[in-house]
Amino acid sequence: MSSLIPVTTSKVSSHLPLLDLLPESGGLSWVRGGQGVVGWGEYAKTTVKGPNRFREARQWWAEQLATFNVVNTLNVSGTGPIVFTSFSFDENEESVLVIPQVVVGTRSGVSWMTWIGDKAQPYLPKKAPDLNPAEFAWADGSLTPNEWMSRVATAKGEIEIGELEKVVLARDLVAVADRTIDIRPILNNLSEQYPSTYVFAVDNLVGATPELLLRLTRGMVTSRVLAGTISKTGDDEKDLALAASLARSSKDLEEHEYAVRSVADALEPFCTSTNVPESPFVLHLANVMHLATDVTGALIESKIDVDAFSLLSRLHPSAAVCGTPTHLASQVISSIEGMSRGRYAGPVGWIDAQGDGELGIALRCGQVTDTTIRIFAGCGIVSGSDPEKELQESNAKFAPMRSALE
Repeated sequence: MSSLIPVTTSKVSSHLPLLDLLPESGGLSWVRGGQGVVGWGEYAKTTVKGPNRFREARQWWAEQLATFNVVNTLNVSGTGPIVFTSFSFDENEESVLVIPQVVVGTRSGVSWMTWIGDKAQPYLPKKAPDLNPAEFAWADGSLTPNEWMSRVATAKGEIEIGELEKVVLARDLVAVADRTIDIRPILNNLSEQYPSTYVFAVDNLVGATPELLLRLTRGMVTSRVLAGTISKTGDDEKDLALAASLARSSKDLEEHEYAVRSVADALEPFCTSTNVPESPFVLHLANVMHLATDVTGALIESKIDVDAFSLLSRLHPSAAVCGTPTHLASQVISSIEGMSRGRYAGPVGWIDAQGDGELGIALRCGQVTDTTIRIFAGCGIVSGSDPEKELQESNAKFAPMRSALE
């Protein structure tokens, strides 16, 4: 037992919001409405890629856990050792797993710290850091707006002549800063402006996603599907009318149904029962409204090898970020999208020692590299899509990251 590495979880009292605890570099985050987990200090890190990446990630995490002696008296989700994960959209690009040295979490009024090693409990800062946000200059990404609209038209043509029903096309923008980028002001702005989203940071991929791909807690699984979007005007009366039009839009309802069906079909083999509401609700965010459906299920108890990793391998990529049928949509994305997505539109979040966890889809996000950040947005293209309207929708989806930077 003495050769095992101590991992200790203890209750703490901190008067600072979770994001204010993060250090200048290497911060990890999964926070929504002030609750969640943050981490820092890199205890261990690995990358995986290829068709078996979820299995390899699970195996690496199990190997790390086997070296720990865990002391955790709190019966709260997210306590004990956790690994932050950020998987690429494409299996052939690198996915990242990071085990932080220190984790601080808050849930249901309970705050805790988990730390690895035999040193004394780390001190938490007493005051928020003084932050100095960078200034940014913007440039086109991999494609100009006109080039991207041409790709949308091409995708629409593919849908009209073949078996493809929907394909998600993404685009990017690049911002160059006047100094090395500190992700903390970005996270704080996102949290303040979009409190109902999951504000995340893993290996310098930062963002605020409204889409919960997977929450697994004690055998209960939840996935929130978002597909179908309309921009808000800021006028409450007009926005109510727009919400009603979104809920009736045949184009958006068709796109949403594909996405819900892909998630329900992925979860069904693992569950004794699933609940799929007959019609979506309209989720109101600060800048846009989405059609949303919460798919829930109870895992089959006899399937002892089912955990967040195995569910992710079935859930990703969903129709919400790829298309329908998935294999055809993936081929079209590879041939016409014209850029590398990296870890945009891949699963991001955390997984604990029991295989439970919370993971979203990395949307409304950007990848930071020194003085540059590359931000992303994607749109679901179906037979009724109009390239110019899709461009407008992509610009609305850029808004959270643009406003967080500006």
